[in-house]
Amino acid sequence: MSDWSFLGAFLEEVHKHSTVIGKVWLTILFIFRMLVLGTAAESSWGDEQADFQCDTMQPGCENVCYDQAFPISHIRYWVLQIIFVSTPSLVYMGHAMHTVRMQEKRKLREAERAKEIHRPGSPYEFQVAEKPELSCWEEMNGKVVLQGNLLNTYVCTILIRTAMEVAFIVGQYFLYGIFLNTLHVCRRSPCPHPVNCYVSRPTEKNVFIVFMLAVAGLSLFLSLAELFHLGWRIRQRFVKSRQGTAERQLLGPSTEYQEEA
Repeated sequence: MSDWSFLGAFLEEVHKHSTVIGKVWLTILFIFRMLVLGTAAESSWGDEQADFQCDTMQPGCENVCYDQAFPISHIRYWVLQIIFVSTPSLVYMGHAMHTVRMQEKRKLREAERAKEIHRPGSPYEFQVAEKPELSCWEEMNGKVVLQGNLLNTYVCTILIRTAMEVAFIVGQYFLYGIFLNTLHVCRRSPCPHPVNCYVSRPTEKNVFIVFMLAVAGLSLFLSLAELFHLGWRIRQRFVKSRQGTAERQLLGPSTEYQEEA
């Protein structure tokens, strides 16, 4: 928990290869989740087990009751949530870096081939240049244009992180609900009878729980919005390509007729 630099360095690279909504999602992940979790929230749960007190002197009863009240610490649960939600973006980053590296190598080969073609006396001097291939990642007017396999990988990462977000939100609800109760009644062995246990600083912890749930909900909303945005952009490109194909089919016969006349 003390050092997020390794994960942050990778996510900064993901930020360069993301859409506008994806950049907002990463900003929320950095500031409202990782930063808050590492600075403020962790200190609130630092004395969680030490200040968990039960009305009993039975050996082992307090530890068993604490395990029942907190199957997993909220801090560790949120750390797992951030890791599982961020991992698909890291996989996408690896694919993006590989794609960019392959494109750079291809451009170098094309540049070397162009020098060979324009060299006097070269057998490739009069060879017709090939049609340039479309890259999987382009930047036009400062905006990222995703296409090809990289677009498919990006969509898959959004789907996976959305599923992870939903799973962790639902899991937290089933583990703890929305709010922590001040009083926890324990009925586990070796406790001889129902024991009242008291959670330390429940109001302060409830504030962070609600905050983290709200940020997770906002992150989920942004992921869904990015999916709809990409779907709309893909649909627009498909419609434009269909219209262009239809126009070429309509103009083709008339052009041939004019040439014959």
